[in-house]
Amino acid sequence: MHSKKDLRKHYSGVRKAAKTEDKDKLICTRVLAEERVAGAQTVLLFASFGSEPDTWDIAEKLLMSNKAVAFPRCGSEGHMTFHTVGDISQLRGGEPGKYGIFEPGEVLPCPDFNRGTVCIVPGLAFTLNGGRLGYGGGYYDRFLSVHKDIYTIALAYEELIAPQLPLEEHDLRVDQIITEERTVLCNAE
Repeated sequence: MHSKKDLRKHYSGVRKAAKTEDKDKLICTRVLAEERVAGAQTVLLFASFGSEPDTWDIAEKLLMSNKAVAFPRCGSEGHMTFHTVGDISQLRGGEPGKYGIFEPGEVLPCPDFNRGTVCIVPGLAFTLNGGRLGYGGGYYDRFLSVHKDIYTIALAYEELIAPQLPLEEHDLRVDQIITEERTVLCNAE
């Protein structure tokens, strides 16, 4: 098996080639129809950039349905905090953060996390049993290791479902994957 660095480069190229507006719309529709998302009080959502599946439409629709929507801020030592936004302009109107990704202001409130909280997780590739190849910073792994009750959903294009990935003990496994074609309930133990 290839190194994580090589796989990140490979799947980054695959994702760039796979991205289309139509696929993003299908993923958005699937996310919004998902029972866990519909029933969630709070949805933690990443601010998509580059070739990631688009989360901006998802955020706007969740906000219109009066969901609490929170986005991450990357802090020091690989830790991140989530902050609730009342409007998407609280992200897009600001400056990009540490990695060129739009972040909420740190003065915005942090949500309460509970069993009904859903976290939409970014990544480069996933396995059907919930394995995730992230970007290498470990932010989500650290955050979710502290908040174990949060239900995790990954967004990916079908081309990013891998037969296997080199996973380590600390690597996050997601509970569910939503692609433009299907919803996968993972065996994330």
